[in-house]
Amino acid sequence: MSKPIAIILGEPNSISSEIIFKSWIKKKKFKHPPCLVIGNYNLLYRHLKYFKFNLNLKLIEKNFKLDDLKGTAIPVIDIKYDQKKIFEKISEKSNKFISDCFSQGLNLIKQNKILGIINGPVSKETFLNKRFNGITEFIAYKIGCYDKTTMLIYSNKLAVTPIVTHVAVKKISQKLNVKKIVNQIKEIVFFYNKYLKKKIKIAITGLNPHCFSHERFSEEEKIIKPAIKKIKKLKINITGPLSADMLFLSKNEKKFDVIVGMYHDQVLTPIKTITGFKAINITLGLPFIRVSPDHGVAVDIVGKKVADPSSLIESIKFFNNIQ
Repeated sequence: MSKPIAIILGEPNSISSEIIFKSWIKKKKFKHPPCLVIGNYNLLYRHLKYFKFNLNLKLIEKNFKLDDLKGTAIPVIDIKYDQKKIFEKISEKSNKFISDCFSQGLNLIKQNKILGIINGPVSKETFLNKRFNGITEFIAYKIGCYDKTTMLIYSNKLAVTPIVTHVAVKKISQKLNVKKIVNQIKEIVFFYNKYLKKKIKIAITGLNPHCFSHERFSEEEKIIKPAIKKIKKLKINITGPLSADMLFLSKNEKKFDVIVGMYHDQVLTPIKTITGFKAINITLGLPFIRVSPDHGVAVDIVGKKVADPSSLIESIKFFNNIQ
C-alpha cells in the first residue's frame, strides 16, 4: 500500500464535510492513494447523519498504521472541537480548530507518514483575517518558507499562476519585480519536471491593457520584459508579454501548458470559466505537495446537499501523478 494523503476538514461550517462524503462515495471509481480525514469525529458523524449518506466513519490514532486505512469506512484523526449546532455561522470560533487540523497534517508530513495534504476550504475573512493573504501564505509561514511559494491553478487542460495573489488592485504594481517573476516561473518549471515529467510551454501576460501604458513608468518595459529576458537565458520556453484579453481564446489555450498572469483575477477568472470545478489549487515551493479544491466555503449552499465535489475528486486523483 502506498503512502496515504490527509484531507484536512477546513472550515467546519462550510461545504467541506459534504464534498468529502460525496468524494468518498465516488472514489472507488478512480485510482487514488489511501486517504484519511483530519477533523472532529463527532461533528463529522453528525454531518453524516444529517446528509443521510450511506457511509461509516472510524476513529484512528495519530500514529496510525496503513492497515488502519483499509476498508470502506472513512478513517478520521480526531481534533478537539465543540459545536452545539450542526452548522453555525462562520466566525473566528473555529480558527483554533482549523489551525490544529493543519498542525496535525504538517506533523504527519514531518513524520513521513503521508504523501501530502488536501485541505477543505477556509474563510479568508475569518481564519486568515489580515495576517495572511491566503492558505498558500499561511502554510508557507507555518513551515518557515514564507515568500518562496507559488500558487498554481492546475488542470490537465491548462494551468495558470498569478504572480501577485490576494492583494488589493491598487497595490499590485508595487508588488511586482523581476526577481519575483523569475523565481515563480522557475518553481513552475521545476514542479512540472519533477512531478509530471513534462517540458512545458509558458505564456506570460502584461499588466496593463494591451501590454501598454502612457504612464512614465511602464511595468511591461521596466519589469516584465527584463524578467522574460532572464527566463529565456535559462532555456525556458516562454512567450510574452501577451495581452490577457485575447490569451484565453481556445486557439491560444492549445499553444501553452501554463499561463502566468500578473495578478489573481487576471488569470483565475478565465481558468474557472474554462474548467468549472475541474481545476485544483497546488502550492509550489513547499517540501511536500499541498492541494485544495479551487473554490471557497460556499456559505450560500451549506447544508443543502447540492455542493459539487469535482474539484476535491480532482485533488485526490492528482496524487496518482506523484507516487
